[in-house]
Amino acid sequence: MELKLIAQDLAQTCKTTCDALVLLVPETFKPENSKGKASATKTTAPHSMQDLIAQAMSDGDFDAKLGKILHIYRHTLTQATRLVLVGAGDGSTKSIKSAVTTAVAGLKSNGSKKLVISLNLVDGTDAASAQAAFFAAADASYVYTTTKPKADARKFTHITVAVRKDAMSATQLIATQAYIAPAISGIEYAKEWGNRPANHATPTLLGKAAQSLDKYKNLSVDVLGLKEVSKLGMGSFMSVAQGSDQPLRFIVLKYSGAAKTDAPTVLVGKGITFDTGGISLKPGPEMDEMKFDMCGAASVLGTFRALAGLQPKINVVGLIPACENMPSGKAVKPGDVVTSMSGQTIENLNTDAEGRLVLCDALTYAERFKPKAVIDIATLTGACVIALGNLRSGMFSSDDALAQSLLEAGEQSGDPCWRMPLDEEYAEGLKSNFADMANVAGRAGGSITAAKFLQKFTAKYPWAHLDIAGTAWKSGAAKGATGRPVLLLLHYLLNANSDSNHAVKYAKAKAKK
Repeated sequence: MELKLIAQDLAQTCKTTCDALVLLVPETFKPENSKGKASATKTTAPHSMQDLIAQAMSDGDFDAKLGKILHIYRHTLTQATRLVLVGAGDGSTKSIKSAVTTAVAGLKSNGSKKLVISLNLVDGTDAASAQAAFFAAADASYVYTTTKPKADARKFTHITVAVRKDAMSATQLIATQAYIAPAISGIEYAKEWGNRPANHATPTLLGKAAQSLDKYKNLSVDVLGLKEVSKLGMGSFMSVAQGSDQPLRFIVLKYSGAAKTDAPTVLVGKGITFDTGGISLKPGPEMDEMKFDMCGAASVLGTFRALAGLQPKINVVGLIPACENMPSGKAVKPGDVVTSMSGQTIENLNTDAEGRLVLCDALTYAERFKPKAVIDIATLTGACVIALGNLRSGMFSSDDALAQSLLEAGEQSGDPCWRMPLDEEYAEGLKSNFADMANVAGRAGGSITAAKFLQKFTAKYPWAHLDIAGTAWKSGAAKGATGRPVLLLLHYLLNANSDSNHAVKYAKAKAKK
C-alpha cells in the first residue's frame, strides 16, 4: 500500500483522479466565493466544492457534526468516482481520526483502490492531523487473512492525504511522509501476531517472526531455548512453561543505530502465546481471547519492524520471554516455590498470575545492557481493565522523568496511558511465609500489586510498566488486536533521540538512492 502526503489547495485535490475522495468538513465551515462573500446555493448549480457542500447543508442532506456522512457518485466537480463528505466536528486530531474511520469503513468493501483524504477545509491541521488521518485509514481498512484465506483482503493500494499548502513546512512534510509507512507497518505487524490463533503463534513461531527481522539494517536477533535459559537461571520463567508441550523461547532483538557507547532503551514484552491460567484454570467463556496474552510481545515486534524502516540513531533492545501457560501433570502448582534469575524466591499462589513470573526474569536479564531505561509491556491484569477501561493503558514507573516522557508520548501519538500509583504500602500483600515474595496479593488494587511485584526486579535502572490488558485488543464484533502501544513506544523512543531530525535525514537519504 502506497502512502503519500501532499500539500495543495482544495481545487487541486478535487482534480486528483481516484476511486474515492473523502472530504472532511468541520463545523466551522463557511463557504466563500472568490470575493470572500457567502456563495448562493439554493437556486443555482454549485460552481465549486464549497458551493456543493453549502447546498447539501442548506437542503438538510448533510451537516458537519462528527461522523455525519454523505456519499455522492460521479459528481462533475471532482475527478473522483465517489465523493464522500464527512463531518469532522471540531476538527481536532481525535475528530479527524473518528471521521476518517467512519468514511473508510463505508468504502472498505466497494472495490476502491485509490483513496484521497482531504483535510483542506480543516483549520489548524499539522503533522499530527495528517498522521491521524493515515493511521485511521489504515486501521479501518485492515483485514486479517492469515487463517482466513477466503476473506477479502484490503483493496486499497494507494492512500493520499491532502493538506493545505500552509499547513506544514517542507521539512515537516518530508518527516511525516518518512514516518507514516514504517509506523503503520509496525502497527500491522503487531496486529498480525496478536491476531494469530495460538496454534499459529507458538513460542517457536514467535521466535521465527523475530528472526525474520534480522534481514533489516542495524537489526540482529537471537532466540534462546530451554538449555540456554536454564543456564541463565531463569527458574521463574521456566516454571510457567513446564506445563506445556510447546518449548519456551527467549527472544533477544537488538537495533543498533547509534554508537556502541550509547546506552540502549530496553523493551520487554510479555509473550504468553496462550494462557489457560494453568492449574488455576480460567473460566471457559471467552478463553479463546487468551491468544491475545502475547500482545506485549507483539508490540515489541511491531516496534522493531517500525525501527527497521525509520533507521533512527538510537539503540534499542527487545526482550520477549515466550511460552504457553497450560495445565498438565508437569504444570507448576499453587504453593510451589521457584527461584528467579535474580536469586529471589517466589511462592506461586495463583498460576494464572503467570505474566509477572516470565517478565521478572527478563527484567533481571535486562541489567546486562546497562540500559538508560527499561519499559515492560504486558496484558497483565484484568484489574487494569476495571480501573481504566479500554481507552488508556495503565502506566507505572519508579522514575518521574521516564513517566512524564511516556505520558507525553501517549498524548502526542493518540495512544494514551495514565500513571498509576506505586506506594510502597501496596507491596504488603506480597509477603510470604515460605518465600521472598508471593506472586499475588489480594483482589484490591490488583494492577498495582502486580506492578509492585515487577518493581522488585528493577532496582538497577529507570523502569516503567505498561499494563495493556484493556487496550491491546477489542472483543465482540470488532474482535482483534489493536496494535497498541506501538505508536506510544515509537514516539517515546524518537522523542528521546537527540537527533530530532532523523526522519528528515532518512527521507533525504532514500531520495538520493
